[in-house]
Amino acid sequence: MTVVRGLREALLLFVIAAVLVAVATAVWVAVAGGDFTSRLGIALMVVGALLGVTGDLTLSRMGMLGPSATFGLAPEREEAGGGRVLTGVGIFLFVGLPLILVGVLLIT
Repeated sequence: MTVVRGLREALLLFVIAAVLVAVATAVWVAVAGGDFTSRLGIALMVVGALLGVTGDLTLSRMGMLGPSATFGLAPEREEAGGGRVLTGVGIFLFVGLPLILVGVLLIT
């Protein structure tokens, strides 16, 4: 059951990202002109890479490791809940990587 929820969450994130990127690309083409398909591919690759790197809260927590250690606090743990099923690796594999692959296919 958790697998189905994770795949459904990944599909929802993928569709939302693709729609937002398509709208941003339409604005980009309207302002600067050019080919929509190749610019959409570039934008999908950029957003896919950003989601792959920042899809988890790891980057925001790394900045607090030093101060937490100074005060003797343990590193923060991601608690279950909040409605999220996918981890950072899941977001990279099921959202970021497919966005990058679709972007590459649109450019070629």
